[in-house]
Amino acid sequence: MSLYRRGKIWWVRFSAPNGQRIFRSTQTADRRQAAEYEVKLKVETWRIQKLGERPRRRWEAAVVRWVKEQRGNKGSLDNDLCYLRWLDSYWRGLYLDDIGRDQIDRVVQARQAEQVANATVNRMLEVVRAILRRAEREWGWLNRVPAIRLLQTPKRRVRWLTFGEAGRLLAELPEHLRSMAAFTLATGLRERNVTRLEWSQVDLPRRLCWIHPDQAKTKKAIAVPLNGDAVAILRQREGKHERYVFTYLGQPVTRANNHAWRKALVRAGIEDFRWHDLRHTWASWHVQAGTPPHALQELGGWSSYEMVRRYAHLGAEHLAGYAANISGPWLVVDCETNLRQSRKTEN
Repeated sequence: MSLYRRGKIWWVRFSAPNGQRIFRSTQTADRRQAAEYEVKLKVETWRIQKLGERPRRRWEAAVVRWVKEQRGNKGSLDNDLCYLRWLDSYWRGLYLDDIGRDQIDRVVQARQAEQVANATVNRMLEVVRAILRRAEREWGWLNRVPAIRLLQTPKRRVRWLTFGEAGRLLAELPEHLRSMAAFTLATGLRERNVTRLEWSQVDLPRRLCWIHPDQAKTKKAIAVPLNGDAVAILRQREGKHERYVFTYLGQPVTRANNHAWRKALVRAGIEDFRWHDLRHTWASWHVQAGTPPHALQELGGWSSYEMVRRYAHLGAEHLAGYAANISGPWLVVDCETNLRQSRKTEN
């Protein structure tokens, strides 16, 4: 008998035309639905093996393969896995060629119903698009990928702290977070690169540390010159742990943007500020101090110049000479003349 039960779930068992034995769960306890699944599976198997049709792949198979290929190559994979776990309840069991505009709109609306920001929805859609495109272009699992339009997001201002605000925040942080925050303000490193920084990556005599390619967001090695503040912080950390630079109670810190961080922000009177904004603060200070954009791009390990242009408006001193090219007394005189004529007219 090709249909049989394991517990409450019906399973299919049969021999394919090429002799291959097929064992597959129908994922249902309803015998009628299981029988329908059996018929469809047999027809699909016959058409693939006898007519050479492309086998249909399910969404979860694409997810498993994509995650395996991304491990070690994508720094934000943990975040991507959160989106994929959420999607699983909607798309598990779906064939890739069944994922069209309707299915995408369905998950977008469900995500929006949870009151998340459009930017969060877009990050989920970017993961979906990456998987479907790879299924089409590299794996040959799809003939075409549906168009995936991202939602409109407001342009966010660059959030940064003044020196006074930074001082207030550091004073409110516990010691282990204070040293990491101060080191971030001195180097501009991302949270993950600070929390997992090892002594093997530090050369104090040369006033240098480095981020290996597999630790960098852009997958390119980053050389990080250390200023006096950064060196002083590292000197204070020497001898506290054999391997990691920043620790808490003898253990490496897994996350800096935590409850203690948020409480310190409240005590310091600082609103709308994330840990990553420390990096924005570092870049903003550099621009205001006259660091040229090409040097800041290399210091920050950005892959494109466009990322650095976000801070360009904070330092326009180099344009002052050009602004003065059309400066002269004629404008003031003309304004005074117009003002006198206006007063005469009113009288």
